[in-house]
Amino acid sequence: MASTSASETTHPVVFTTQTPYPLPSQKFMIPASWKRYQLSQLVNKALSLPKPIPFEFLVRGEILRGTLAEWCAEKGVGEEETLEIEYFESVMPPQRMSSLPHEDWASSISCQLPGYFLTASYDGALRIFDYSQKLVQTIPAHTAPATSICVVPSSSAPLTITPESFLLASGSHDLTARLTRVDLSSPDQPRAETLASLHLHTAPVSSVAATSTHILTSSWDGLIGLWDTAIPENDEVPLDEAVGEGQGRKKRRKVADGEDGESVARPKRKAPTAVLKSHTARVSRVVFGRAADARNAYSCGMDSTLRAWDVENGVCTSTIVSFLLFKPFLDLALTQSGNSALAASTDRTVCQYDLRVASSSATTPSVASLSHPATPSSVAVPSPSSSPSTAGEHQLVTGAYDGVVRLWDLRSTKGAVASFKAWDARESSGRKVLSVDWARGLVGVAGEGGVEVWKLGEGDR
Repeated sequence: MASTSASETTHPVVFTTQTPYPLPSQKFMIPASWKRYQLSQLVNKALSLPKPIPFEFLVRGEILRGTLAEWCAEKGVGEEETLEIEYFESVMPPQRMSSLPHEDWASSISCQLPGYFLTASYDGALRIFDYSQKLVQTIPAHTAPATSICVVPSSSAPLTITPESFLLASGSHDLTARLTRVDLSSPDQPRAETLASLHLHTAPVSSVAATSTHILTSSWDGLIGLWDTAIPENDEVPLDEAVGEGQGRKKRRKVADGEDGESVARPKRKAPTAVLKSHTARVSRVVFGRAADARNAYSCGMDSTLRAWDVENGVCTSTIVSFLLFKPFLDLALTQSGNSALAASTDRTVCQYDLRVASSSATTPSVASLSHPATPSSVAVPSPSSSPSTAGEHQLVTGAYDGVVRLWDLRSTKGAVASFKAWDARESSGRKVLSVDWARGLVGVAGEGGVEVWKLGEGDR
């Protein structure tokens, strides 16, 4: 029981948690004047933790921001009514770690490769930086702005990515996607070779996604391409049918000659194994389902729909339509469990949809809606392998056109848990965030101001 003076108002409280730090099931009489800090102290003392852990507190779906008395007064809760309060690990304030120089806008960033950051830029290049901010490799993969980048997991260990040698998938406004082999086994002599160009789309490729065996591409032409990751020995698409080959041919010839004039093998033209057709406008993003659900894929687009796909059979299995008939979607991510989709829209919201109740005919209500003061362009959840705690299932970060990155907790959607301004310099004010990624406690931010890396994770243990 919490000790208090006889004259101070108290409130009966029962604590619950999904963390590894449960309290015994009992009722506490908590002073109504207490805030988060005092409640966190109580939990730590009651558990006799060797090292203090800061906690946040959730009361009926809202994070406690003030005192218990203020919350009860606002909600009309009486003094004798027992409150059930859930606590979870607090997130430390975001801390800016580094800035990665880019002369042009950065359209995409990946933090999934341990020890490295991968970026795609409007100059058509892919770049690899290490954690010390050193530019390890610049890869001139595309002849028009690159839009998306991801790492293809190893086929021998599908859930892991090793930094020594790996395959990159990237998409571009040059109407192609590319597969590039990178070898970082020799730090002094990193090597990269673009092995294949993927030809299907007649408009810019908006996103790429990968498993160890397959690639997905989405495009402004309304199509989604499915590809295997095998590099063909011969071209699968004739030159006269290869859309995108006519763009920047002179520049591509210079790249093929190599920096020192030696001959470099031309990427093989690759054809899709299937084409997924259902969207009626631009497709903004496509993602594979989580590990156990990798046979399925999910996409969103400017036709105001989210769609689920049976990748193996190449068919759309369900369509999520918002209550708002005009709700174009810009980005999509799945929660760690894969049960929910988080979709960013031009109506300045990020909505959560339960994929288990998706319907193909009627409108589908969102489980939660996160309101933004500016259009959210990107959404990311912490990598499951790097965030094994229960909090990871409920957390996400969003980047928006106001240049602000926000951390949210789906258990309390009234406002962001924390936020920070990217490129917070006078000359960079007003620059849009175009991409965010989150892994191992690091959030990568890419956009019109370049690339920044921020530390964002649970409190120190």
